[in-house]
Amino acid sequence: MRRGIAATALVASLALAATACGGGSEDKAAAGGPVTITWWDTSDATNEAPTYKKLIEKFEAANKDIKVKYQNVPFAEAEQKYKTAAQAGNAPDVLRADVGWTAGLAENQYLAPLDGTPAVKEIGSFNQGLVEGAKVNGKLYGVPQVTDALALLYNKEVFAKAGVQPPKTWAELSTAAKTIKQKTGVDGIYLNPDSYFALPFLYGEGGMMVDTDKKKITVNDPAGQKAVQTVVDMIKSGAAVKPDFTDGYNNMQAAFKDGKVAMVINGPWSTADDLTGKAFKNKDNLGVAPVPSGTSGKAGTPTGGHNLVVYNGADAPHKEAAQKFVAFMTSAASQEFAATETGVLPTRDDAYTVKVVADPIRAAFKNVLADSTARPAVAGVSDMFTEWTKQYIEILKGNATVEKGLDTTAQKWKTSINSLKEYSVE
Repeated sequence: MRRGIAATALVASLALAATACGGGSEDKAAAGGPVTITWWDTSDATNEAPTYKKLIEKFEAANKDIKVKYQNVPFAEAEQKYKTAAQAGNAPDVLRADVGWTAGLAENQYLAPLDGTPAVKEIGSFNQGLVEGAKVNGKLYGVPQVTDALALLYNKEVFAKAGVQPPKTWAELSTAAKTIKQKTGVDGIYLNPDSYFALPFLYGEGGMMVDTDKKKITVNDPAGQKAVQTVVDMIKSGAAVKPDFTDGYNNMQAAFKDGKVAMVINGPWSTADDLTGKAFKNKDNLGVAPVPSGTSGKAGTPTGGHNLVVYNGADAPHKEAAQKFVAFMTSAASQEFAATETGVLPTRDDAYTVKVVADPIRAAFKNVLADSTARPAVAGVSDMFTEWTKQYIEILKGNATVEKGLDTTAQKWKTSINSLKEYSVE
């Protein structure tokens, strides 16, 4: 998942402070005492972290020989901090890694392969598409903990007052947004200016970021240009509000929760936060629908989520303890608990219990997930979004044309992303 754009610009300046968060193998067990492992959790500190702390208590109660040192690390800072800590030989034993980070961390040899370890003893129960996404060169480097996909979230009460239904296409959404504004005074939709949230538009035009089979960068092809032009046109026409470019995600969330905007594109991780807003005191007022389709006639949404990964530099006792911890945190019982407490989506089929799918929000997201598209399996994909977001913002501000902004994005990817240096550019 990707929550915002402001913090990404701070990553480089924060890198030197990485080791201050503490590494995994620094806490050696006393003779005969428990092994202490460190877990960097990148979940939302307010809405998700308390649930994972409860699971740690359960794990420690069942494993008296292992203690877990918990640290919540802001998502936007965690990848670079982990890299810096791993280079210094002081990374945490376990990291909650965005699915887009796994390949790059593994290729840098920061992660321990998990095949044949206790961490993956029940891997057959997981969604195998997610499992494949955690592999690099045929080896498994992460265990999927949570998954997600973007959907159209909407205010049912505002829709009813305006007399509109969830739109099936982006054109219908623009019309509905204007109708909502005219009839209720509520803004139609807030679009987060983070490029990850542009993917439903890209996929809806049949486009891709890159073509890994042909080794070609395609974000700037006609489909990519059409996708971003759709966003530009929605903002220019007033269908979408002009976003904040420094804290887009949080401003989007505030407007939606307060009932000032009728629609957003967001993932299941956001719903616990949504339900704290005055617009959704009645939980049933929060609607979830698939993202609209583009001119290709198909809708598309990215598959996101997080894997639990184990540090390759840890000594054997720490690795073994980390593997047990990963197995516990990704068990069916733990995933069911996390889902019912926070609204996140499980990664294993047997975790979708009656209790989990009884919630209409999770059930709706489960259906959305069935038609989602994995991000390109290339190392450095998170860095691709960082560069794309810079250019995407310039486009949405009107400082660059769609064509120029996407061409610049493609060229930056080719020159700065090692895994794309041999790719051609559209």
